[in-house]
Amino acid sequence: MSHHNHPIFARCYARTSGLMERGLAEYRRTLLRDLSGRAIEVGAGNGMNFAYYPSTVTQVIAVEPEPHLRRIAEQNAASATTPITVIDGLAAALPTEDNSCDAAVASLVLCSVPDPDLALAEMFRVVKPGGHLRFLEHVRSPRPLRQRAQKALDATVFPFLAGGCHCGRDTTTAIERAGFVIQQIDRLSTADTGLPFPVSPQILGTAARPPIPADLG
Repeated sequence: MSHHNHPIFARCYARTSGLMERGLAEYRRTLLRDLSGRAIEVGAGNGMNFAYYPSTVTQVIAVEPEPHLRRIAEQNAASATTPITVIDGLAAALPTEDNSCDAAVASLVLCSVPDPDLALAEMFRVVKPGGHLRFLEHVRSPRPLRQRAQKALDATVFPFLAGGCHCGRDTTTAIERAGFVIQQIDRLSTADTGLPFPVSPQILGTAARPPIPADLG
């Protein structure tokens, strides 16, 4: 069962809890700081990021497959200062052309897509060479006991309870495997974001799609 068929309560905790959202606001602002041009936000959910896009962004294509979340996102897009178009679509087949975006934004989405490698390959495809991926994701713990607990949860109840969300994915490695080069990464904990284990720790950062060398371009 793919995540876009889940009802609203079943998306990752951060999307559905106003209480937890308070701890994330400053990190959403950091995630989107200094962005410019055309951005695609993959798995935009109910549009929690929309208020934080800077005025230098000329257009946001916000892709969200779940109809209820998409309706809320459309309302949030209408009140945002940045031009935001909310569209139906899947992370595994983004509805936009190759090299058409200056940046891709992945915010608490790579935990719940059925195939994170495919989603990241799609983001790589639509971002221009020299463009960026901005990411804010909860990831596998570096601590062996916690990592084992996350693995056990992911193999049993967690995806079922949390709308396809997985708590133990190694998203940093997946970003690099897609061809992005990580330029900056901050590792956050429950103390920073308020998101509890097993959806901690988190990573926040920027990766680049490498530019095409001049002699090949």
